[in-house]
Amino acid sequence: MRAAVYSSIGGPEVVEVAEVDMPVPGVSEIRIKVQAAALNPADASAWRGVFPAPPEGAAYGLGWDVAGVVDAVGPGSHWTPGQSVIAFSHGLPLGLNRGQAEYVVVPSQAIAEAPAGIDPVHAATIPLNGLTAAQSVELLGVQAGQTVLITGAEGAVGGYAVQLAKRRGAVVIAIDRSPGGEFATEVAGADVYVPASQTPAEDVRKVRPEGVDGVLDTARLGQAVIGAVADGGRFVTTRRDAMPQTERGIRVLLTQVGPDAAMLTTLSDLAAAGDLALRVAETYPLQEAAQAHARMVKGGLKGRVVLTME
Repeated sequence: MRAAVYSSIGGPEVVEVAEVDMPVPGVSEIRIKVQAAALNPADASAWRGVFPAPPEGAAYGLGWDVAGVVDAVGPGSHWTPGQSVIAFSHGLPLGLNRGQAEYVVVPSQAIAEAPAGIDPVHAATIPLNGLTAAQSVELLGVQAGQTVLITGAEGAVGGYAVQLAKRRGAVVIAIDRSPGGEFATEVAGADVYVPASQTPAEDVRKVRPEGVDGVLDTARLGQAVIGAVADGGRFVTTRRDAMPQTERGIRVLLTQVGPDAAMLTTLSDLAAAGDLALRVAETYPLQEAAQAHARMVKGGLKGRVVLTME
């Protein structure tokens, strides 16, 4: 089978499509015939060398997000071949056979039914970013009537987080680099939009002088935005390297996304009901994986880059 892999560290040109062994599902594992696989900045972190490099003579696979059809199951799995699914392919070291491949094996806790009525390309955008947003909103402890600030609200994780926080009844203040924040406000439903500046905490305090109950920082603003949180509030970040210093009794927490079949099922159901906006910017066939990665890191997209297998 074919898979997008990298055997050395560098730019997107190190990504290649190679023939690799077909993965075999073990106990409580499922093999998926992949139809679409979304790209993520985490993939770029891999081939740029943020994660451990492949050993000499070896290659690691890429891809966290999968939409496809169950192809084979291992002992103890309740899934049956032919079911349409989405899945979260996760694990370090990165390994050889992952989501950006014709087939991938995932554990049962990382899989959910695909959203009804949604094509695989759009469905493939849900797992990593959706789970990161959902687990971050859970960690933030969002309750109805609270006011929360979400940075990077025009992005993939931030956009999902705005929608999920609004479903919990929160008042959402959104920040991003977009001048108008059309997606954050008009689609995701943020109540207030604050364009990013060098003084984000001060800008938020102008809107809400008493401070917000919590911040979900997907844009790695860190210390620059903790001043927007009221005393004793919460600050959740999706990046370890952007954790601010604790102050004024604020609890600082880190999201470390992991597989969660129940939460992934909820996200799939929301998408099927039209209650979770899914955005795709460009698609590429698997054989153009290097070009797809180059386009992703170039930036400026309003939506995800997705590889297709057919």
